[in-house]
Amino acid sequence: MRALAFAWRSLTRRRGRSLLGILGIAAAGALMFDMVLLSRGLIVSVRELLDSFGFDVRVLASEGLPQSRIPLDHAFDTARMLAALPEVTAAVPFRVGEAETVSAPGRSASIAIFAVDSNDYRMWTMVEGSDLPDDESADVSVVVNHRLAALLNVAPGATVELRGRCSAGPSVLPPVTVRIAGVASFPFEPGRLTLASRFAVLDRLCEGRPDEADVILVASRPASGPDAAAAAIRKARPDLYAYSNDEVIERFERVGFSYFQQISTALSLVTLSFGVVLIAVLLTVSVNQRLGEIAALRAIGFSRRRMAADVLWESVLLVAIGGVVALPLGVALSIWLDAILRSLPGVPATLHFFVFEPRALWLHAGLLTGVALGAAVYPIWLVARLPIATTLRREFVS
Repeated sequence: MRALAFAWRSLTRRRGRSLLGILGIAAAGALMFDMVLLSRGLIVSVRELLDSFGFDVRVLASEGLPQSRIPLDHAFDTARMLAALPEVTAAVPFRVGEAETVSAPGRSASIAIFAVDSNDYRMWTMVEGSDLPDDESADVSVVVNHRLAALLNVAPGATVELRGRCSAGPSVLPPVTVRIAGVASFPFEPGRLTLASRFAVLDRLCEGRPDEADVILVASRPASGPDAAAAAIRKARPDLYAYSNDEVIERFERVGFSYFQQISTALSLVTLSFGVVLIAVLLTVSVNQRLGEIAALRAIGFSRRRMAADVLWESVLLVAIGGVVALPLGVALSIWLDAILRSLPGVPATLHFFVFEPRALWLHAGLLTGVALGAAVYPIWLVARLPIATTLRREFVS
């Protein structure tokens, strides 16, 4: 009988213990699979979010964090100059502001404002009503998200009075009455009230120079690619900082996302150790209960290598079956954990912490292979050192 078939028969003879081992591996494997998804889930999700805007290069006035970033002066002239580069398709200034609306006496709601300068490249999807007008000087129209429309109980065509909150102190500018042109879905919507407008609306709400922008979003030509576009921008304007989406993700992965990678690595090591110990204990107990049987098989001609192969195949079968069961459990667990993390304040609605990649299956299989091999080391050592005559005599006397 081949070693695999013999190991399978050994497992089926002890169904209760085998089932316990499979369930233990399934639980550990599900958590380990989720940690693999978490290690790169946020990075993959942010990359998809950046690509969904239609821009693959960001141009900044400094390389600092968003909170300390220096505004871009002469943003509109700079955007026109960048758009004229052969590697660039479009360059759109982008600016973030904040306003408030008094929905009832003594109550106000904080609203994030996204100001853009293009209708060809939008960061939102229209759901109801019309988009922003092409001529920003013609109207003070805005596009709001679902939460803001529901809070104000308004529909396209209604008007709302806003007051700017773009500085540390109270605004000295008068309130501005804006018209709601439509309702849209924003991909980067951190669970808060959001609206989009032209720069003219934000300039009337917030103190600042009309030609300032936080960032210029650039779309590269497909024939050139984002790396070539970023290089061309750096050459044309050495005073600016241009980053492709790949470079942005690399910076985030090195600084901002290392926390999640450290957590996933630590938890993966813990679950990996638990799986190794669990299977090693089960195999050791199985070997100790079968010492007489193993000694008898050795006496009739089974070699050490053959008996070691039987133990190894038992470990492989337990881990393989448990690993397969772990996949649906891990997927269900990741959906539940992802929903909990996404419900936290400030997390964008389209952001996910657990994202499936094909490489996750290969990494999961590799970790489980290590569990199977590591768990079989001590039981194989027991089988290889087993004294045949002494064991048979002890088993016969007992």
